[in-house]
Amino acid sequence: MEAISVKKLFVAYEDNLIIDNMNLSIPKGQISIIIGANGCGKSTLLKTIARVIKPKSGEIFINGANIKAQKEKHIATQIAFLPQGPICPSGITVKELVAYGRFPHQKIIGGLNSHDKEIIEWAIEATDLKDFSDKEIENLSGGQRQRAWIAMTLAQETNIIMLDEPTTYLDMSYQLEVLEVLEKLNKQKKITVVIVLHELNNACRFAGNIIGLKQGRIICQGVPKEVITRESLKEIYGIDVKLQLSENGSYPICVDYELLRGQSEK
Repeated sequence: MEAISVKKLFVAYEDNLIIDNMNLSIPKGQISIIIGANGCGKSTLLKTIARVIKPKSGEIFINGANIKAQKEKHIATQIAFLPQGPICPSGITVKELVAYGRFPHQKIIGGLNSHDKEIIEWAIEATDLKDFSDKEIENLSGGQRQRAWIAMTLAQETNIIMLDEPTTYLDMSYQLEVLEVLEKLNKQKKITVVIVLHELNNACRFAGNIIGLKQGRIICQGVPKEVITRESLKEIYGIDVKLQLSENGSYPICVDYELLRGQSEK
């Protein structure tokens, strides 16, 4: 079953076409990871689904319903979006940040109710931040800070979350820390997770469904072991790679690569 469906989608910035007649189905209950070179349309795709960007044409469906027929606040109860490099005001604690995630569910009058408070506590616990609940965001490590933003996203209480490069600027241990939290949430709560990721090996390791983009078009989609090949990576990145399977044989690992002269600029 589909969590998100995109049909005949065209997105452009002025006259610059970014997404070109895309048809895409994102399965429910899986981790889908989008890869591709800079400028290929990865972030634009997420922003368009989240209604941050308006497409030139095409249709987007969330849980089978066209987003054109829905109010933004209703969409925010179904799908949560964490953009690149989010910034919060100085002095905000983890608990205060996570509470912002309850906004789509709140009425005009009244503060947090008992259910809101339960969800905030759950989101903090699910991201292993219980001991840091009253700490200010700027005093956390990089991995902890990103987990706090993920907790805020979880507090939206949606069955779909989308994250745009959540591991950028994090070192290897913090990258794994963040991705393992998302994997745990996916497995335990069956939350559909859609991530834009630059790290190819992490994408192959954590994705149940991987989507390779180039110039706004889908080059490959499916289980990493089946679709991440020397040929598909040549087309996506303009590189010649050496791949081997992980120790347990479940996903491919890029162990070496070379730039294909003249192809990286196409």
